[in-house]
Amino acid sequence: MNRAQPRRHRADNIKTAMLRRSLWLLAAAACAAFAQKYDGPRPPKPDIPYIKHADHLIPTEVVQAKEDKRKEETLYTIDGESSSARTPLAEPIFLLAADKLNPDKLQLYRLETKNGHREILFGKKKGPMPIRVEVTRLSSDNLYKLEVDEELMPGEYSLSPEGSNQVFCFQVF
Repeated sequence: MNRAQPRRHRADNIKTAMLRRSLWLLAAAACAAFAQKYDGPRPPKPDIPYIKHADHLIPTEVVQAKEDKRKEETLYTIDGESSSARTPLAEPIFLLAADKLNPDKLQLYRLETKNGHREILFGKKKGPMPIRVEVTRLSSDNLYKLEVDEELMPGEYSLSPEGSNQVFCFQVF
């Protein structure tokens, strides 16, 4: 029994050393992946999400939504039936050069077109759920990629910072 214990102790030391090496290699690989520089197109203006089409960027429509509070609901309306920013991509990718805007606070919603404007209705008990967007930092100069996690149906959409009436609209056709 005494002879087996030193062998087991050596085996534990070898396993611990291998685990440490593996963790160091994993950390080095993560750092190398993070350090890769983005060399694609860059947004010309900060705090505006741009739809990425290969090497071309399309600015989203930047507007303020009008807020109309009712009993237990809030209706937000945006002038015009459709957005000037259009994409055929069902899973668009956006690039954002963040200055004052926090990309993690952007929420994506589908809008309804009614009576010549776009709108979305939020109730206290029930409201639309935001569409999931994955945010990835691309560089140390606050360049971010926003990827929609699900296929969008043709229609009107807006990215909006939490707690703000500012909206960045686009249309999927």
